Amino acid sequence: MSPQRRGKRPPHIIFFGIDSLRADHMSLYGYPRLTTPHLDRFAQGGAVFERTYSAYIPTTSAYTAMFTGMDLVTHQVVALRHKGGLRPEVKTLAELLRENGYTTTCVGFRGNPASRGFDTYIDFPGWGSWNEGRSPKAENLNKVTIPELDRLVKAKQPFLLFLRHMDPHAPYLPPAPYERAFYHGNECDPKNKSMEPVMSFKPFRDFFASWMPPGISDKDYVIAQYDGAVAYMDAAIATIFTALEAKGILDESIVVINSDHGETLYDHDCFFDHHGMYDQTLHVPLILRYPGKVPAGLRVGGYNRHQDLMPTLLELAGIETGIQFDGRSLLPMIRGEVASYESEFYITECTWMRKHGWRTPQWKLIMALEPDFHFKPAVELYNLVEDPGELVNLAESQPEMVAALKTRMEAWLAKREAETGLPNPIHHQGDWHGHEGIGAFKTSQQAYDTLHIGDPKQAARLQAEARK
Repeated sequence: MSPQRRGKRPPHIIFFGIDSLRADHMSLYGYPRLTTPHLDRFAQGGAVFERTYSAYIPTTSAYTAMFTGMDLVTHQVVALRHKGGLRPEVKTLAELLRENGYTTTCVGFRGNPASRGFDTYIDFPGWGSWNEGRSPKAENLNKVTIPELDRLVKAKQPFLLFLRHMDPHAPYLPPAPYERAFYHGNECDPKNKSMEPVMSFKPFRDFFASWMPPGISDKDYVIAQYDGAVAYMDAAIATIFTALEAKGILDESIVVINSDHGETLYDHDCFFDHHGMYDQTLHVPLILRYPGKVPAGLRVGGYNRHQDLMPTLLELAGIETGIQFDGRSLLPMIRGEVASYESEFYITECTWMRKHGWRTPQWKLIMALEPDFHFKPAVELYNLVEDPGELVNLAESQPEMVAALKTRMEAWLAKREAETGLPNPIHHQGDWHGHEGIGAFKTSQQAYDTLHIGDPKQAARLQAEARK
């Protein structure tokens, strides 16, 4: 039954999708740098989920899970450069809300398969380079969002407003004073050699050189720029919170803050990007605020994933659809009726590498489906309890654990393929890397020589091409 038929005014939904925000670099999640003071305060009015995971890396597949409530076997979106749209049988959040009397606006998310069905699409400048100077991406978003928020409120109709933030996504170019907020020193000290491996990585070095300081030598400066971008984004979001409060709609709105994936900084040689299926990329923040339905000051420790978000929002809004989502509403977890959802699950990446695997609370199995451009081993196994940084690969020393996890992964996939009548899409990606006619890479050297980002404009073009 729709909320209109119940005679109760439906809540607005304000959805912040913050690109590349890793949970462990937020003070909200215990990071020692005070990167998210406004979100820390805002979260006191709602629930913070401590174990939310992005199972399908990167952006394209992650948002598809978020906006459909389905896993990748159902929605069939797994690659950054997904070809074609979303399956017509799968409904998006925007489509379902429109059917229930909502008007819908999407800022900064045009063309993604999961962005189908919004009434209004608004763009903003979300990139930058060293020559262009400090990049006010979050403020650019605010400049187009505040007038749209005014329009939506005046329309006296329930609305979904989705805001896709491009801070802290690379390039990390936060405006002053955030550039030096977490760094004091000489980022170009010739004695510091920590950036040599970064600038020696041919596929990305031209991209890095286009937005990092000339002569950059200190990796900690770049990490501080990421943290500065997080803090800058946090301050910009406070402007939206203030506007919602001033308009008197904050407490009658569902506000959700989520990220599509985390970020690898100096981790695992996946420098300053968001590929790899390590927990720096998989573990993301989730905040839900809706007074009266979501208790204030709650920390929820159970496991959940992106696909659980859509059924949660629909239940909070009082909308029944009859759809059998793969995800489940988080309200039973919020109410303490359920401690956790599935704590072991299938994971994929199809960004710059094509891999899949299986994650449990103790173990992480990563299996390459073709050689990758980092020359990593074909099979990786990590004990997440003893080695949370995933630094010691146990695949060769524990083949029985590799076999056990692979069996569990394959059993789950066989079950899902039988239930849906659909194949696992990770196996059917063709030229997923964007180089027509090459197909799967035969060697790591081929991958290394083929993949390349030249500058921010080329990176922006890659994302634009991925949306076609």
